[in-house]
Amino acid sequence: MRYALIAAAMFAAALPTVATAHDENSIFYADKIEFKDNNAFPPGAKSAVLYGDAEKPGLFILQVKLPANYVVPAHTHPGIETVVMLKGSMGLGEGSTVEKTGQMLTAGSAFIVPKDHAHYVWTGDEGAIFQVTVNGPFDLIYVDPADDPRKK
Repeated sequence: MRYALIAAAMFAAALPTVATAHDENSIFYADKIEFKDNNAFPPGAKSAVLYGDAEKPGLFILQVKLPANYVVPAHTHPGIETVVMLKGSMGLGEGSTVEKTGQMLTAGSAFIVPKDHAHYVWTGDEGAIFQVTVNGPFDLIYVDPADDPRKK
């Protein structure tokens, strides 16, 4: 449990906070969202927090940008994860071993991953941007700890 809390804190610290509380409407224009490096992912991924705090209970919205031909190794999350594809294409696999098979998800596609369910994603030649909506606290817990870039 202690290691999970440390990992959650490291994940949250890696996320640039754009907004943490709203008492009025907020608009996020696609061309104005600032993606920044996120060390919870292998090098190359970028993210932008649109709402919330990954360390705290409550709504948390994150956009993630992955480069072309990229893999996020098998991982889980401490809660249900909902993902909507915004741009590009991305494959989704289940289990602890990455196998790039199956149909690619494209803009407008969505998926829901149950709590503690091992899964992985990969991109094709064009990369991808997707939006994650969860109830925090949120973390990325790699099935194989050696895959976790925060521990390197």
